[in-house]
Amino acid sequence: MSENDISQVKNYLLNLQNQICTALEAEEPNAKFIEDAWERAEGGGGRSRVLTNGEVFEQAGVNFSHVFGSHLPPSATAKRPELANRQFEAMGVSLVMHPKNPYVPTSHANVRFFIARKEGEPDIWWFGGGFDLTPFYPFREDVLHWHETARQACQPFGDDVYARYKRWCDEYFFLKHRNETRGIGGLFFDDLNEPDFAQTFAFMQSVGNHYIPAYLPIVQKRKNTAYGETERNFQLYRRGRYVEFNLVYDRGTLFGLQSGGRTESILMSMPPVAHWQYNWQPTPGSPEAELYETYLKPQNWLDI
Repeated sequence: MSENDISQVKNYLLNLQNQICTALEAEEPNAKFIEDAWERAEGGGGRSRVLTNGEVFEQAGVNFSHVFGSHLPPSATAKRPELANRQFEAMGVSLVMHPKNPYVPTSHANVRFFIARKEGEPDIWWFGGGFDLTPFYPFREDVLHWHETARQACQPFGDDVYARYKRWCDEYFFLKHRNETRGIGGLFFDDLNEPDFAQTFAFMQSVGNHYIPAYLPIVQKRKNTAYGETERNFQLYRRGRYVEFNLVYDRGTLFGLQSGGRTESILMSMPPVAHWQYNWQPTPGSPEAELYETYLKPQNWLDI
């Protein structure tokens, strides 16, 4: 693993952050991303960009980080004990969009690169990432578009890649205590270092580059849909599930907190407003019930 390879990854991630922010900001008449550069005491830092109180996005965060550490935290070594007691270098772009209109889905994306080092032993490196969609009032055509774009991101790398990483996403973004998926899925991959650096880096770039084509058309189609108090309250209730997943299960959130990362940047993924309601149940036959009955269950959307 050469310094040139690492520089290529970092340059790509910085450019990806720029491109995503530019595309999303273009949907807002007035609101802009505010950049906050930060440094980490143990090594490295990043730049967080957050847009708040927009007409389209109630809160949108796009974070770049490049950090170093003396040892990987438990969230990174729990399933890979061979990484324990290794120094690490990690970089990535992570983003979460919380739209104002309940008919526009929340979305998340992340692409990242890790190196774990130990004197006298070869470096261990890998890529990870993906993107997933969390609708409150889903439209089947939007779900199919999201998954078809995910499939296109994977297609150059093998006919089975989309199905494998789509299934991993369904399994990862699952709230066990609720027995439901966080949303309608997408892609999730981790520990990717085969067949070689060039191929895995190319795949990570393809996933990153397909996020805006997957999400922006849905935003543009649904952002002006009329809604009322019922839809807004349901959106806030379902946002509570997003909080539950991120704080209980999400490895990225846990890694950031356990590694002494910048708390404000880590928790920018949280919705600005959410609520919980004791033992709430949807009205049978309602659009809210359809979300639970149809869309929060893993399925083969593209019939592949």
